[in-house]
Amino acid sequence: MTRARLYKDFFLHTDITVMFVLLLALVGAHLALFGVGIRSLICFAAGLVGFMFSEYMTHRFFFHLKAPRNPTFLKLLKRLHYDHHTHPSDLKLLFLPLWYSLPNFIVFVGVFYLITGLPDASAAFAAGLITMLLMYEWKHYVAHRPMLPRTRLGKWVKKTHLLHHFKNENYWYGVSTPFVDAIFGTLKDEKQVPTSAFVKDLEGRPEGQ
Repeated sequence: MTRARLYKDFFLHTDITVMFVLLLALVGAHLALFGVGIRSLICFAAGLVGFMFSEYMTHRFFFHLKAPRNPTFLKLLKRLHYDHHTHPSDLKLLFLPLWYSLPNFIVFVGVFYLITGLPDASAAFAAGLITMLLMYEWKHYVAHRPMLPRTRLGKWVKKTHLLHHFKNENYWYGVSTPFVDAIFGTLKDEKQVPTSAFVKDLEGRPEGQ
């Protein structure tokens, strides 16, 4: 597969394109209405950090829930994550669907606005969230596609995510930022972690596993 095709598959995927357009619209509107100030930069950074932690928490405590008995909820988790573990190279399962990411984005920004009451700060926070979401999607994409990162950090990020998929699903939850794993104790030396029998079958895990 050519590098041009790999880039095309990412940037022209609907879920990615829509979020890129939304980010450009947010940045453009912010610059036109508010300009750039210290508060905006701080709130943008807060959006980046906020996404890093929400990504980890969502991945660990929601996407890796034990299989629910409710068929609708099970179907939701299968689309969001279970099936991705079963078929980690399937492009259709690689990106967060818009029906999931957009409502979450609206809720996070809405809560931030209710707390601050500041339109400019909220717009900057929103831009930070989407920027980190797109970074997450890109790093996730690179991890599962025949692409070799050029930096040492990029290679490490790809390695840790592949360990999550092929070594043990209970560690290495951070996709864009494995450093968050270090804070919560899930960044391990692969030699000290046993290979899980359910790493590709999240739905089949027994109770207590």
